[in-house]
Amino acid sequence: MFAYELQQARHADLLREADAQRLANFARAAARKARRSLVRRSGGHASEGRVNTDHGRYTTAA
Repeated sequence: MFAYELQQARHADLLREADAQRLANFARAAARKARRSLVRRSGGHASEGRVNTDHGRYTTAA
């Protein structure tokens, strides 16, 4: 009986952990979507973002 109770407790822990992970993924996706819409609204750059054209900062390799 004790093994069954341990299994039930582990099962409940795994369900809580999966719910927490699902919520974190949902929040991460929402933040990503908000960042993308902010980039689109400000400046009209492509979805990849602004390209750095400061090539004079580094010297060429020999």
